[in-house]
Amino acid sequence: MYIRKTTRKYKGKTYSNYLLVESHHTANGPRQKVICSLGDLKPRPREGWLKLARQVEAKLSGQAPLFEEPDEEAEAIVRKVRKDKAAKGTPGKGDRGRNKPNDLLAVHTDEVTTERHREAGSVHVGYRFWKRLGLDKILTDVGLTARARALTCVMTMNRLVHPSSELAMPDWIRSTALDDLLGMDFAWLAEDALYRNLDRLHPQRAAIESALFEREQNLFNLDQAVFLYDLTSTYFEGGAARNPKARRGYSRDKRPDCKQVVVGLVVNRDGFPIAHEVFEGNTQDRETVGKMLDLIDKRVGLEPGQTVVVDRGMAYDDNLQEITDRKLHYMVASRQSERDAWLADFEDPEGFEEVIRQPSPRNPFQKKSHIQVKRRRRDEETLVLCLSSERKEKDRAIREKQEGRFRADVAKLEARIRGGGLVQPVKIGEAMGRLKERYPRVARYYALAYDPETKHLTCHLDPTKRGNAEKLDGSYILKSDRDDLSAEEGWRFYMLLTRAENAFRSMKSPLLMRPIHHQREDRVETHIFLSVLAYHLLVAIEKTLLDQGVHTSWATVRETLRTHQVCTVVLPADGGSVLRIRRASTPELQHVELYELLGVPTTIIAPRKTWSDGQAPDSDAKNT
Repeated sequence: MYIRKTTRKYKGKTYSNYLLVESHHTANGPRQKVICSLGDLKPRPREGWLKLARQVEAKLSGQAPLFEEPDEEAEAIVRKVRKDKAAKGTPGKGDRGRNKPNDLLAVHTDEVTTERHREAGSVHVGYRFWKRLGLDKILTDVGLTARARALTCVMTMNRLVHPSSELAMPDWIRSTALDDLLGMDFAWLAEDALYRNLDRLHPQRAAIESALFEREQNLFNLDQAVFLYDLTSTYFEGGAARNPKARRGYSRDKRPDCKQVVVGLVVNRDGFPIAHEVFEGNTQDRETVGKMLDLIDKRVGLEPGQTVVVDRGMAYDDNLQEITDRKLHYMVASRQSERDAWLADFEDPEGFEEVIRQPSPRNPFQKKSHIQVKRRRRDEETLVLCLSSERKEKDRAIREKQEGRFRADVAKLEARIRGGGLVQPVKIGEAMGRLKERYPRVARYYALAYDPETKHLTCHLDPTKRGNAEKLDGSYILKSDRDDLSAEEGWRFYMLLTRAENAFRSMKSPLLMRPIHHQREDRVETHIFLSVLAYHLLVAIEKTLLDQGVHTSWATVRETLRTHQVCTVVLPADGGSVLRIRRASTPELQHVELYELLGVPTTIIAPRKTWSDGQAPDSDAKNT
């Protein structure tokens, strides 16, 4: 509280009036409320006004100062405030309930208890962003019922807050305040209802995804100048015999023993998902480019001049031709073998410039990355030659590891031939080809040969090629058909692809998209779709914080808000009746700070009172 002086002129004279003012926070920022008018107080220095306001505030809150002399003027102001509040029928600060006869209650204080504590903070934020993104309206527009919309909401909240299977999901839902937030009773919810909801959602995925990105464009002022496309894989628990897309292929999860599907995801420069697709588990990256471009065109529309950024797995001529045929630009990392032609340029320090990649503010232990880049033009392509000292050590370690495995497998093949386990020259040739496919990084500087007459396999190292490979450790090439990019701009443009990689990282942890326990193709696709929906909420939350300069991850927000709960306070009243008040706990400082940054109200639910004749639970009580 503080005292504000106001003046006004009347008939040539200036009159002063003093107001007791209280400052408080609202959803729209700080606001000031006039408590009462104090009239024309006797003059005193500025420090005196502050002391007087502090004494008034302390007395109104019921806290008497220990080391200050009582102030008669402060006592008079307190009496005036309480009198004004009583006349208006509203309680003053520290006097809540004293002037409301219907609110008075005699309670057996030794018997006061609390019950039904539920985690609320994280689902409160998630549900607020669900409403902010307009997901309830989007689901209504595609024809889902109120119950289906509620189930979709709680299933998405589960993936966002505490990912679990549909079997475990009902128990988790009942452990949160989602029933309070949505006004639904989930006491009898079983997993079968969730499985059926997956079936209802499946045919509506494309329409929901398109409408959601359109809503995000307007809400966050997003652009469509850049499309970042990448793929990942996610594996199954079980045989997945009823899913034709479940195949064994290159496993990015390091689980080659499991069947998997490949997930393609397109995001914009801010990391918001635009479209996703689920491919068969043995699909190669290069086979998906045309399909995803068709999907983007169908969902949001492609326009000439937009740029598609892809990884080196899609750096083939037919993929790049597919992009340019649609009058789009491309930015891609070239395949490793293309570096050989530029060995002299990599060895020549002339023309390189240094750029610095700043560490993520979320990771204080991450170091700056120093990259050297050089621009070259070739056949209407812009090439950016990149050298990374940190990547050099990584490349060397990978190459030496692959070389050791390659030589070990060659020795095994040689032993099979020598022992008579492999005799036919055609089969031996196929085995040699598989080795070269498995270890392309090192097989190119080894010459494998089989002599049918001597039945001997030889493996010769080409030291020149190996030496060149060592010199190229830590190097890579970016290429684009755009000629308006400098070396640094081209490198930073390609680094945007990390937004798609971050999306996959978030979908796998903390959203736990893997492993998949479903066996049917449609339910697998809807399971992944729910993970994408949860990621929409996650990136919207993090974007809201980032726009205010706060580099806090959703995982941190989620953990911080765990302690903000909703519970029922049980008050045994005089006379045998029991009053139960369902309400949220008072938010702590760290909760309030996050809520304010996210634009989320600190009040989770309005208090709800119920009366009963005994210690019956809430469900048996009668609302008042």
